[in-house]
Amino acid sequence: MALTADGVGDEQQERHETQRRRRRAPGDDDLLLQGFGQDHPDLSAGFLGEGHDVEGHPRHQLAEPGSGLGREPQAILPALREQRSETIITTTSIGGLVTFPFNAVYHATKWALEGWSESLAFELEPFGIRVRTVAPGGMATDFSSRSLVVTLHPAYAEAIGKTMAAFSSPDRRSMSSTAEQVAEVVYEAATDETDRVTFVAGADAKANYAQRLAVGIDAFRAGIRSMFLGG
Repeated sequence: MALTADGVGDEQQERHETQRRRRRAPGDDDLLLQGFGQDHPDLSAGFLGEGHDVEGHPRHQLAEPGSGLGREPQAILPALREQRSETIITTTSIGGLVTFPFNAVYHATKWALEGWSESLAFELEPFGIRVRTVAPGGMATDFSSRSLVVTLHPAYAEAIGKTMAAFSSPDRRSMSSTAEQVAEVVYEAATDETDRVTFVAGADAKANYAQRLAVGIDAFRAGIRSMFLGG
């Protein structure tokens, strides 16, 4: 059974539901799948502009993963440790492995999820519990119209325009993944027998992450600066 949490629900209600699930037969719950985001648990978008430009929004977006992060795993961990053969999968984003301009708050949330998962993997490995993340890239959905929060600060108008144009380019959008393609990577993460933690999903995400690893952080950032901002 896959358990899901969006990270923004009522804590008492989530704990009650988790405890109810724990009363099921041993071995019945063998996968915890959780996602954190705005509107949609897996497909939140960035916050364009300085973190303090629009009062309240950064705090809200930063609080979303923090409010639910670890809540359901913490409630169910005693049962998972007893069963000693479980998997926790958290959907994050390529934005937790690389960065782009004007997405500082978004990147902060996704890097937090990646770091939390990577560290947790050390702690739970002795109990036979595997921790995984699935990091998708661009999605062939309407998430940008539903979840993208854009702040237009006059000091950054030109740079934000260039960034939005780069994100919207036909070449870039043609590499977007469908939900079904990401689901295949979730299945891969759930069935993988190695100690691998991060599973990147989508052609664009895989290309970006591979390039960052190949050329190094500084060279990768220089390429991103040129691509999105020019110069």
